[in-house]
Amino acid sequence: MMNNKGSGGTVYSDDPRAPLLPLHDPVRRIRSFNSVKSILTLNNFFILLGPLLCGIVCLCVRLNGGGGGAGGGNSSSWNMLAVLLWIFTWWLTDAVPMPITSMSPLFLFPLFGISSADDVAASYMDDVIALVLGSFILALAVEHYNIHRRLALNITLIFCGDPLNPPLLLLGICATTAFVSMWMHNVAAAVMMMPVATGILQRLPPPGSRSTLQQIHVPKFCKAVVLGVIYSAAIGGMSTLTGTGVNLILAGMWKSYFPESRPISFSTWLFFGFPLALAIFIALWIILCLLYCKRGSGQVLSAYLDRAHLKRELDLLGPMAFAEKMILAVFSMLIVLWMTRNITDDTPGWGSLFHGNVGDGTVSVMMATLLFIIPNKKQPGEKLMDWNKCKEIPWGIILLLGAGFAIADGVRSSGLTDALSGMLEFLEDAPYWAIAPAVSLVSGTITEFTSNNATTTLVIPLLIQLAKTMHLHPLLLMVPGAIGAQFAFLLPTGTPSNIVGFTTGNIEIKDMLTTGIPLKIAGILALTVLMPTLGAYVFGADQNVTNF
Repeated sequence: MMNNKGSGGTVYSDDPRAPLLPLHDPVRRIRSFNSVKSILTLNNFFILLGPLLCGIVCLCVRLNGGGGGAGGGNSSSWNMLAVLLWIFTWWLTDAVPMPITSMSPLFLFPLFGISSADDVAASYMDDVIALVLGSFILALAVEHYNIHRRLALNITLIFCGDPLNPPLLLLGICATTAFVSMWMHNVAAAVMMMPVATGILQRLPPPGSRSTLQQIHVPKFCKAVVLGVIYSAAIGGMSTLTGTGVNLILAGMWKSYFPESRPISFSTWLFFGFPLALAIFIALWIILCLLYCKRGSGQVLSAYLDRAHLKRELDLLGPMAFAEKMILAVFSMLIVLWMTRNITDDTPGWGSLFHGNVGDGTVSVMMATLLFIIPNKKQPGEKLMDWNKCKEIPWGIILLLGAGFAIADGVRSSGLTDALSGMLEFLEDAPYWAIAPAVSLVSGTITEFTSNNATTTLVIPLLIQLAKTMHLHPLLLMVPGAIGAQFAFLLPTGTPSNIVGFTTGNIEIKDMLTTGIPLKIAGILALTVLMPTLGAYVFGADQNVTNF
């Protein structure tokens, strides 16, 4: 056993059984104790802060006679607001582990009279959750057979450049994700592309072996890639009518409220949605490059993303085996089924054969089930997937997503939606040029706390009524309201695509806020310019509005 002398003459032992803090060093012991005590005190403060804020809101409601404070509403709606403050305080501070906080609606909602225990529990198994669950299983299969590595090497070779240009590589990853998201569900696009992106990131040195420069550039580039995938998935879905459920809800409501008017077709939406999404996508790329791709990052990363080395590794993978081909076939079949389940109102998809009873989650789980049936032809009796591989499913993320749906249902059932929708009354006096930014700002704020579809369903009918009052073409309000509902860039629960990014462990809530705030501003500005100009022309919103 050898002893080393540290600063101040203190002797430390190399014996692993020796205490980390020598008993004869009281100063070091006191400092360590005070540090731990400080951390525990701060954590306890955040734990108490959630219930404290909740109690303050409830107390203020009682002081106002139990009918709600400023802004109206009933006691149930303000109880919901109080519970939201509790939950989001714990989420933002991580005072309690996120999966545990995600289960808090199961006891908070019944105790505060917001929803029954059965109703809250039902929110934790939604069709979208089934979609995510099946997608996670498929993603695990892709990772298990290193398909994501093969795709990652091909994408990196195309956009890598010589010498390495990190912004160009980031552009390639984001553009690929956005293109995929144009033709399939945002969540599915994020789930499909995230293993590809992380396959590229896995080539970079791990935290324990990074030099000083690598500690600066590598984590930032990892954040840029993950944020680029989740935000590109959301932006790409804005391009096409079938890219996201929000666009389909808008088209359906337009046809329902105004059956005599020209319907919103796939091509009509594409003429407006693609330029808008392209403008927001460019803004995303610029924001990510400014925040995370610092000067000198190319030299640091080039040693691990060398083009010749990548080509050799791709050659070493050899031709695709039967198992890899079958995984890609199942994934391709899933994409086709997602794209063709519902096409447009005039062109129903295969889902109409089942009277609308099937959903995207139905298809996702069904195709995931095939992986447990199809043999992999490597070992006799061995299938493409087995349950042991599925133990890596991030169940904590599933709980987080369930909490998002529970909150959305609670906001509706408690009446808090009425209080939130009252925020739109000021639009009656808004000038013409301020309509699009005002509507998208309000819709984009609400969507951070409820699902995109729920926000659209809530806001669109109110906007139609406001349009009639203001003697405007309804689409001048409806389109910004629907697209604004897709600007869920700030919180993990804003959209399932954001949650997919959290499974990588490369980003935190503060990273989403840092990137999401300027991205949301850029989206609102793009709508402000394009809706009264290109949008008015494409949708015929510059015509006479007497029929509305």
